[in-house]
Amino acid sequence: MEYRRLGSSDLHVSEVSLGSWLTYGLGVEAEAARACLDKAFDVGINFIDTANAYGRGAAEKFLGEALAGRQRTSYILATKLFFPMTDEDRGLSRAQIEKQLDASLKRLRTDYIDLYQCHRYDPDTPLEETMEALSQAVRSGKVRYLGFSEWSAEQIQAAINLPNTERFVSSQPQYSLVWRKPEEKIIPLSAASGVSQIVWSPLGQGVLTGKYSAGAALPQGTRATSEEMGGFMARLMQRPVLEAVQRLKPLAASAGLSLAQFALAWVLREPNVASAITGASCPGQVEENAAASGSDVDIALFVEAEQILAHVLN
Repeated sequence: MEYRRLGSSDLHVSEVSLGSWLTYGLGVEAEAARACLDKAFDVGINFIDTANAYGRGAAEKFLGEALAGRQRTSYILATKLFFPMTDEDRGLSRAQIEKQLDASLKRLRTDYIDLYQCHRYDPDTPLEETMEALSQAVRSGKVRYLGFSEWSAEQIQAAINLPNTERFVSSQPQYSLVWRKPEEKIIPLSAASGVSQIVWSPLGQGVLTGKYSAGAALPQGTRATSEEMGGFMARLMQRPVLEAVQRLKPLAASAGLSLAQFALAWVLREPNVASAITGASCPGQVEENAAASGSDVDIALFVEAEQILAHVLN
């Protein structure tokens, strides 16, 4: 496993990290989830990402229990807030930041969070209030660094322009061979501002593993067959996309990689990406994903892959 510095922070995160959206505490049984977490540590993954909204606290609670026996300095823990936790509790107001931070700390069984992220932008709260409250969280010692997820370039710049507040060090956008929107504005602005990308869905909800074939029955036990996890995949499960993804397999083989490893290596070719956040439902997936770190792939193979996918995604 290789590691990259996270923005302007002093954190060095594993190139491949472990996420918990739709999986731990929700779509994956506890025993399998613990096995995935153990394997992550075995292969050098030190960065774990979650959010209070994942299972409305279930993912954080699982991680708090599963990590309880490990030395706190052996992993970098990230969580988020914004989405509803109750009918009244949501957003990025000062009161919500204080309340949700303390609740996350309790569920995660820790005194501090390494990276606290705004899960989305809150149009109903003045940005000044949000940034002042987050800055106070850092100064209190409950949070080490700050990040955001899926903010626009204009929203990011507005935060950068605020005086006397703590700076963001990370951006968490969706980014993969089948979703390249951050390249237009988010990555250039971030790179110029001391902000790294920690990207979600680098495998396109598993589609970029090549496990789904057009017209074929869905493999049992996969995300697409899960009631909890499969509802976000419709765009990528179209026949033209699945057929194009199958055409990437010979390129991955030429690089000596599985298709999943090739897709992760493509994400990590971007210097502004510090880590690719991967989900896993079994230890073998964790091990396979982690092996993508440090891959040396001929750029011509990446270019060909981009061309194959371009006509079905535009």
